[in-house]
Amino acid sequence: MHHPLRHRRTPALAAAFTLLAGLSVGAGTVVAHAAVPPEPAAPAATRQAEFTAAAHEFGVPLPVLEAVSYYETRWEAHAGQENAEAGYGPMNLTDLTTAELDADGLTTQSTRYAPLLTAPAEHTAPAAAQLLGVDAAAVRGDEAQNIRGGAALLASYAKGYGHGRLPHSTDGWYAAAARYSQSTENKVAQAFADGVWDTLRTGASRTTQDGQQITLAPTARLHPDRADVRKLGLKDVTPPRSSAKPECPKSLDCDMIPGAYTLLDPSNLADYGSHDLADRPNGSLDIRYITLHTTDETYDGTLDLFNDPTYAAGAHYVVRSEDGHVTQMIPTKDIAWDSANRSFYQHSIGIEQEAWATHGGAWFSEDLYRSTAQLVKYLAAKYDIPLDRAHILGHDNVPGSSESGVATQHWDPGPGWDWEHFFDLLGAPIRATAPQGSDVVAIRPGYARNPQTTTYCDDVQGYKRFPGPYRSFDCPVTSADAPANFVPLYTAPSTSAPLVADPYLHPTGAGTDAMNDWGDKAPAGEEYVVADRQPGWTAIWWGGREAWLQDSPQHPTTVPVTAARIVPKAGKASVPVYTTAYPEASVYPADFVAFEGGTPRAQLARAKYTVAAGQSYVAGGPAVNTDSYFAIYYDGSAPYDQHDFVGQTKVYEIVYNHRMAFVNAADVDVVPAG
Repeated sequence: MHHPLRHRRTPALAAAFTLLAGLSVGAGTVVAHAAVPPEPAAPAATRQAEFTAAAHEFGVPLPVLEAVSYYETRWEAHAGQENAEAGYGPMNLTDLTTAELDADGLTTQSTRYAPLLTAPAEHTAPAAAQLLGVDAAAVRGDEAQNIRGGAALLASYAKGYGHGRLPHSTDGWYAAAARYSQSTENKVAQAFADGVWDTLRTGASRTTQDGQQITLAPTARLHPDRADVRKLGLKDVTPPRSSAKPECPKSLDCDMIPGAYTLLDPSNLADYGSHDLADRPNGSLDIRYITLHTTDETYDGTLDLFNDPTYAAGAHYVVRSEDGHVTQMIPTKDIAWDSANRSFYQHSIGIEQEAWATHGGAWFSEDLYRSTAQLVKYLAAKYDIPLDRAHILGHDNVPGSSESGVATQHWDPGPGWDWEHFFDLLGAPIRATAPQGSDVVAIRPGYARNPQTTTYCDDVQGYKRFPGPYRSFDCPVTSADAPANFVPLYTAPSTSAPLVADPYLHPTGAGTDAMNDWGDKAPAGEEYVVADRQPGWTAIWWGGREAWLQDSPQHPTTVPVTAARIVPKAGKASVPVYTTAYPEASVYPADFVAFEGGTPRAQLARAKYTVAAGQSYVAGGPAVNTDSYFAIYYDGSAPYDQHDFVGQTKVYEIVYNHRMAFVNAADVDVVPAG
């Protein structure tokens, strides 16, 4: 996924960005039936009966209570155990403690630590317990009390904006449901309520993990007033904007909110965040890539994150979905920590787009497409970056920089990002540039005509409060026949054959239809060398093997293109593949090695990747020198600080599988384009 940003936050910290829901239970809140808790339910009572009793007790429509719980937890109780966002029970009532923050690695130096401990959004269990007149432990551990607490909160929210009166209609509870999301952003709270109302319209029925059968019948004729969310008085959490002029084309609505560049520990000059100072593109440190991401956060939440130096990640730009507004956070001359592979991000400009990789194309608005395209065209012209898929990358095209990192590298923007439409907007459409029968093809399935079923698996307890409703519940979550930007790859020319498996993702067995399984998905725009053809099928060289994709004259998924390609030099059985382009050890001066405590950033071949004799891969451009930029101290005072070490070794970037890779120029020959 998804997946967020260079370092995904731990789920319990996600609520930091919703800081701090503005409506908390206080002296002025009308308390509904808070006197005496009912007698414990008999063992034969079901969770459905507990919902019914709580709804009747607090005057909440039963479908609303059930739909809110379904949207929060899918009616799961988890035997009273907390989930990953410090939430408890079917109503996901929260009670965040210092022990949980400490366990998640959030230090007291973080600007979020103290606010989280007082955030109403993170302590809804004590608030519900106060309404019920019981101990918070009962609300956390007793599912009947938990459901009563959720109902009491919903009623108190409704009365809070309804002058002490409960709504007369189901639609009148829309704002109370939005408030239950605990968001401080109108858009997120509204989206949560929209999700609850979608559940009301469709109904739901399922058996929980502990065997409880619960059914919510569909509700007809729902027409909520979505503007009711404004009654909640939610506050903007966007950091202050700067008067500095952003690096943007005049055609775009842009502003500047500087990302945090802060010394975290005065006694340790190496402990700073959240990017490196540089002077690109001067000297050897050129800008050759633009990398597109999805935020897996809202726009406001992303800006809040990137202003926290302890988050240790950033991006040059953030694009808002609803209107395409662009915020620059890091000057393009500096290096954003955005893709977990220094060989790419030290030469890249990172653009975060407000969207969720797990939710297909839902958040990729036309405004977002157009703004990102205008920004990319402007930056590509400014820094002479080719408008092709070897240089305009998704985070999913950037390989992991270590053996363990190959499998854990992020996979955004995901299958829902329409690369074909985007390159049309760039004025560089993915099109045929060679006659039929060319030995190189580009993937072009036709996004709208290319429905693919994908699944996504998330830990059932891995709920994330922020952003409220955009979460995955069960394994797997299925996106059935949604437009997609990839074609699946098979081990043989048959849809009954196993999907190709990347050895780092699946050491044994076949590939899967999981949307984060990039090992068997050839993405639109990428170019590959043809290995074989059969009627209705094309095989390409992919990650060290042949991989087959459906491709017929009636339903073409590729176009012939002209491209230079690499082959192992004659006499070599195979050549190593690298996912970084670090220089040879001899380039580092002795005093620098001594300062670092050894030779840094060794260039290591990936153990499970090779290019064998007879295989061929498209070259992403001319050979370049290996290099590695070192920014060591906050003030630039370390030996060789803010210096790019350039090696004598030259490498070619190649399109190796879904991701890019490198091979040493000395190991290969180049077959010129055409």
